[in-house]
Amino acid sequence: MTTLNGKTALVTGSTSGIGLGIAQVLARAGANLVLNGFGDTEAAIAAIEATGAAVIHHPADMRRPDEIEAMFAMARQRFGAVDVLVNNAGIQHVAPIESFDTRTWDDILAINLSSGFHTTRQALPGMRARNWGRIINIASVHGLVGSAGKSAYVAAKHGLVGLTKVTALETARTGVTCNAICPGFVLTPLVQRQIDDLAAREGLSADDARARLLGEKQPSGRFVTPAELGNLALMLCSPEAAEVRGATWVADGGWTAQ
Repeated sequence: MTTLNGKTALVTGSTSGIGLGIAQVLARAGANLVLNGFGDTEAAIAAIEATGAAVIHHPADMRRPDEIEAMFAMARQRFGAVDVLVNNAGIQHVAPIESFDTRTWDDILAINLSSGFHTTRQALPGMRARNWGRIINIASVHGLVGSAGKSAYVAAKHGLVGLTKVTALETARTGVTCNAICPGFVLTPLVQRQIDDLAAREGLSADDARARLLGEKQPSGRFVTPAELGNLALMLCSPEAAEVRGATWVADGGWTAQ
């Protein structure tokens, strides 16, 4: 069993969905947790406290480098260090390029991509000084392939995969590693909105819309779970993954195998 006793993990976008699922797995492995996000903060904190882990929350807006810096200062003040960084925060918008709102484009790139640069920049000095650290970027299958209507999301996730590789190269002679996890469809609030939109647009039941969404992309016909992604992240924190560097771990039910 991988233990993170005495380590601190900071997970962005972790008050619900994938981020909270990953945070719970890391907490059960013994890590202190720094949560971030605008969801149900009290419920997220309670979910981590239920594991017995120490936890704090910071509401940093991932579009703002100054707030990200303040979040890391708070984490260091409370726990002394950030040993595991999980860049999970993300938003989505679907529209053709010619009608894609420019402010939304900027927000998606800021939250889904640039925030990963700013958090990594904050985390690396301490990780290098301790000669141990894990940076895990939650990308997407859309970091590897495209889908119509998702120009900003696809561009940002491709960029996050690229940032992962560069970070891995720059830390290759250290005890710090950086890797990406690329999920397919996970039943999060973001994906539920896609299901609801499809049901309304096509006049489908919720079950039929869910089956249609999965059937178009994910051959397994089932959603990836946040817990599965959390256990992948925990594996990347293990001693056995010390030489896994710059990898893209795909968990997509066969999406990119087609």
